[in-house]
Amino acid sequence: MSLDSPITKPHERLAAALADEMGAVNALIRDRMASEHAPRIPEVTAHLVEAGGKRLRPMLTLATAKMCGYDGPFHIHLAATVEFIHTATLLHDDVVDESNQRRGRPTANLLWDNKSSVLVGDYLFARSFQLMVETGSLRVLDILSNAAATIAEGEVLQLTAAQDLRTTEATYTQVVRGKTAALFAAATEVGGVIAGRSEDEIKALFDYGDALGIAFQIVDDLLDYWGTDATGKNVGDDFRERKLTLPLIKAVAKADDTERAFWKRVIEKGDQRDGDLEHAIELLNRHGALEETRQDALAWAARANTAMASLPKSDLRDMLIDLNDYVVARVS
Repeated sequence: MSLDSPITKPHERLAAALADEMGAVNALIRDRMASEHAPRIPEVTAHLVEAGGKRLRPMLTLATAKMCGYDGPFHIHLAATVEFIHTATLLHDDVVDESNQRRGRPTANLLWDNKSSVLVGDYLFARSFQLMVETGSLRVLDILSNAAATIAEGEVLQLTAAQDLRTTEATYTQVVRGKTAALFAAATEVGGVIAGRSEDEIKALFDYGDALGIAFQIVDDLLDYWGTDATGKNVGDDFRERKLTLPLIKAVAKADDTERAFWKRVIEKGDQRDGDLEHAIELLNRHGALEETRQDALAWAARANTAMASLPKSDLRDMLIDLNDYVVARVS
């Protein structure tokens, strides 16, 4: 999801507050993505890492560690770890999805090839584990390695659930927890762990990241049918790719026989024709699927705020609450 916005927006305020730390993270990323023997590795990695992403996940680690009173140096390692895991999954996702564009630029697999994307993704996963180990914390290693496994599991589950009209909301949530929320939750949780905070506070940080990640993905899926050019989403991309996201799952559950035949044709069989997207959006509105999805996103955002509000008050805590509010602001 794009978070493009004026300088007053929460993620930019957070970036300004963490500018020194993010500079150190970026320097560490550049150092660790180097390869003496395989120059294609930094070429491919730099294409994606330097493509203008907001670095939201590593900022979550830096913010939570700093908010919890940690003064380094290993929050830098953990933030770089989180970014490497995220970048590796993007490289692999673009191969799986056969994508040609990401963040408005050609994907690595298009510029180079699928083999390069997969192998460089593997390299970044390996680098991320090296960074984890350097912190000397087995608990951090456990959290982040579990997150990496959960992400892969979520992607495989999505493959099996894709284009299957029997997919339930529970399965959707499980997929989202894997492919998106797992890394958000790990990013926030390790900030509290490295700072040595109480178990209650660490759990609150995990809950915040988990709920933020779910809200983040639900909003992204909703904007595929509710977005405009201003939101950074091309309306109908998920529909054309036959992705069974939450709005469609809700509409399919309420469909009559005629509507179900339509969904079977366009999603399961991939037989899409002129006017089908417009009809799909009409069905989503007819059954209130878009509004229900919006309410789900707001409910997850409320959970995130409740978790963060239980932590000691600070400017960074308030920025993280504002960030969560901003994620759902475009559908509020």
